[in-house]
Amino acid sequence: MPVRPLPPDLAKKAKSELTEDPKRLQDGIDHLKDWIDKQPYLRARTDDQWLIAFLRGCKHSIERAKEKIDLYYSLRSTAPEFYLPKHTDQKFIELIKAGVVLILPKTVGPAGQRVTLVRASQYDPERFSLNEFLSVSLVIKQILYLEDDAFVVAGAINVVDLEGATLAHFVQMTPTQMKKMVVLEQDASPLRVKSAHYLCTPPGFETVFNMGKKILSEKHKNRIYIHKNKEELFDYVPKEIMPVEYGGNGGTVDEIIDYWIKKIQEYRSWLDEDLQYGTDEHLRPGSPKTAENMFGVEGSFRQLEFD
Repeated sequence: MPVRPLPPDLAKKAKSELTEDPKRLQDGIDHLKDWIDKQPYLRARTDDQWLIAFLRGCKHSIERAKEKIDLYYSLRSTAPEFYLPKHTDQKFIELIKAGVVLILPKTVGPAGQRVTLVRASQYDPERFSLNEFLSVSLVIKQILYLEDDAFVVAGAINVVDLEGATLAHFVQMTPTQMKKMVVLEQDASPLRVKSAHYLCTPPGFETVFNMGKKILSEKHKNRIYIHKNKEELFDYVPKEIMPVEYGGNGGTVDEIIDYWIKKIQEYRSWLDEDLQYGTDEHLRPGSPKTAENMFGVEGSFRQLEFD
């Protein structure tokens, strides 16, 4: 099935920012398919729309896209905790219904970034782990890679609302956990995060934040903003696209939650099928990827620098 044509505004952005040439899209996709087919250790999706997300996330560098795909699927072996609970599990459903991760329906302009709103205090740290929260985010992003051209081409703005977050939330963030999250979000994902905003930061946040900054690339450090209140955020994210509960007209939190409950149900068969993909590190030529050599204390994982 051919790649979905981009709307004019996004097509213009893809050409100027991602060096995209519509006449050469299929060549890049076919090259990745051929490469995946020749890797004995790699079980990866080869849907055209899926692969174009990685090419766009790497500004159509085929070699970088290969590295991203390899890392994306190897994490299923080296960090399996990020993929539990599954989309059919009760805990997953409860987290979706709690609205911990909200994808705002309006973008920042016709060719603007998609905004992800994380409401950290909406999950109970006594009942749920940080990894379980991340598993929900990963499933939502998979759907967005396939469906949302703004998300893939223009990138994303992450807004993390920490109002109501407690010490119990922060103690879940160990140095190893932080490193795994950086590899997952910064290095393995095809998503281009254009900025990250933290709101209403409570006591204890600075300690965790400074720990995380040490392992971020300089580019990503420079895209982080901390705001004392929601009003400061609106200098970067238009108030009108935010949910009604934040003073905007981008739908209510309940409406956004209902949309994603239905969307995940719609993708249930696709998500079931997706569970088969990953890597068999025993078949990897050379040294296999392991949790120790990717996330060990010595930091042997080579940080990738992609936009």
